Amino acid sequence: MSEETSLSEQRLLEVADLRIAFVSGRSLLAAVDGVDFQVAAGETLALLGESGCGKSATALGLLRLLPAAGRIPGGAVRFEGRDLLALPEAEMRGVRGGGMAMIFQEPATSLNPVLTVGHQLGEVLERHLGLSGQPARERSLELLSAVGIADAPRRLGEYPFQLSGGMKQRVMIAVALAGNPRLLIADEPTTALDVTIQAQILELLRRLQAERAMGMLLITHDLGVVAQMATRVAVMYAGQIVEEAPHALFFSAARHPYTQKLFAALPDLERRGGRLETIPGQVPPLSAMPAGCRFASRCQYAWELCRQQAPEWRQVAPGHRLRCHLDVLPEAAAGISAVGAGSAALRSGVDQLAAPALLSVKDLRVHFAIRRGILQRTVGQVRAVDGVSLELARGRTLALVGESGCGKTTVGKAILQLIAASGGSVHLLGQELGSLTRKGRRPLRRRMQMIFQDPFASLNPRMAVGEIIGEGMSALRIDMQRQGRGAAIAAVLEQVGLEAAAASRYPHEFSGGQRQRIAIARALAVQPDLVICDEPTSALDVSVQAQILNLLATLQADLGLAYLFITHNFAVVDHLAHEVAVMYLGRIVERGTVDEVLRSPQHPYTRALLSAVPSTRLDAQPAFIRLPGETPSPANPPSGCHFHPRCRQATAACRERYPETTTLSSTHTVRCHLHG
Repeated sequence: MSEETSLSEQRLLEVADLRIAFVSGRSLLAAVDGVDFQVAAGETLALLGESGCGKSATALGLLRLLPAAGRIPGGAVRFEGRDLLALPEAEMRGVRGGGMAMIFQEPATSLNPVLTVGHQLGEVLERHLGLSGQPARERSLELLSAVGIADAPRRLGEYPFQLSGGMKQRVMIAVALAGNPRLLIADEPTTALDVTIQAQILELLRRLQAERAMGMLLITHDLGVVAQMATRVAVMYAGQIVEEAPHALFFSAARHPYTQKLFAALPDLERRGGRLETIPGQVPPLSAMPAGCRFASRCQYAWELCRQQAPEWRQVAPGHRLRCHLDVLPEAAAGISAVGAGSAALRSGVDQLAAPALLSVKDLRVHFAIRRGILQRTVGQVRAVDGVSLELARGRTLALVGESGCGKTTVGKAILQLIAASGGSVHLLGQELGSLTRKGRRPLRRRMQMIFQDPFASLNPRMAVGEIIGEGMSALRIDMQRQGRGAAIAAVLEQVGLEAAAASRYPHEFSGGQRQRIAIARALAVQPDLVICDEPTSALDVSVQAQILNLLATLQADLGLAYLFITHNFAVVDHLAHEVAVMYLGRIVERGTVDEVLRSPQHPYTRALLSAVPSTRLDAQPAFIRLPGETPSPANPPSGCHFHPRCRQATAACRERYPETTTLSSTHTVRCHLHG
């Protein structure tokens, strides 16, 4: 038997010249145009690229799950030797779940909200393995235990809305694995998850893949996840794969200008405080694909041939191929990756630790009553925020980090008086906000604004952008007499890098990054001093994230804005923030400068968070510290230190009393008995 025949037998999936299009009126718009790749048993192929490049459309096309407007005009998809595009639908149902399974990007919308976890697992087991009754229940319990869900018997009877985001993702993985698939398609399986949950899910996928010799097609835009998971990497742009390489070669010698731009857009220690490299323009729309190289309009090296003729595949090393008319020289690659490294720092006042506080929060508490019974009597309290104190000066950024449910967003809303505090005080510009009447608080409203996590959900879809921005100006009676309302709105749009013509368009007409700019413009329109940024770059492509981070840094330098930056992205924290506060179960457990907290963490929880952050440096992947159990409920926090049930260093003192604040330096404090 020849070596080529042996390799062919190992290949689970072979995709050749796959084309996917969507019906628009009387025309077909190509979303995937001539894609070729293979996935072998036990191998992980990462499909990388910006939103709108065709990654998810490719995955749905493989399973023939395209929406009604989707078409597959050509190409071949062979799974274990069978041509999936030629199979009748009845046979294709046997392949889905049994041969190939998919973890969808958003488990909250992929799981049926009216069926229990056990019912949804049972459907797959009965369809593909013929299990029902007690055998199906036992297998369901095994699957939930395999994906790390504690108290599996109770979870079987629960509905998706009763589960946390990380648990819903684990249930989605269990459903995908229930039919014992040979190939798993994972579409952004960790998007917007906490770093600890993300690390656990990636570890779980690696373990299950090794046990079952599964092939995996991993769709993501997170280069850190790719570094941890991939065997090979394929970079997709505008419906085509433009570069493919083995894992080590991809991270050490990426050749395509688009790939290099993606790397250069990542926040990095060397570019800390400077400008990140951005990719100008956007992925071309399906209705206006260029005739030549599709990346030419955004490529700084493009020449006439790039605009006229589509490049063919070139083999540049064993297993490494790319579509590019350029022979990218080492010095050219170095030029791209070095952009921004020597930029002047945009962060203002880095050394002004003694600057007067713009915002001062003392012992802030937000408790929600738990009511039960016909008379709705109060039977307990959810201690969402339980004694938070912090200060923030003009021109500085304080990052508030921690797992979902620890109270970060509640702190932000309570500072803005969008949620009533149960205790403590919030001073802005020396005035205590909680003691003011609604009328008395109005002059201070313009001084503090919030950028919400999901700009599409926070922008009114029925209002034009100009109306959205002008609404705050009118409500807070901002003086626009000198330049007029239209000119003021145009000036704010220009400030965030959008054209004045955007004022007449609606939110759905913009990309995700542009919508985030509109949300920033709405906040800036009333000329605030303090901006609370709630996950403003969550789930954005690295190129769009770089644009937003550059914009925020520029605005801070120009206007002296103070940011309370709520996030779980530590790379963003390292790049943008001056100080970091780590929050766990309603309380801040460690606080200090970025260097103190990220380079020399002292609390066991902080160390666990940092160990879970995926790195793109293959030689610098930290050892993951797995936290046992789940985050306790704020309605029933543990006695003593709230972290002690999950801490491997816990002592008797940790179980008995909550630690006092220990000062490690003039800027670094920690609440831990290990430093008492």
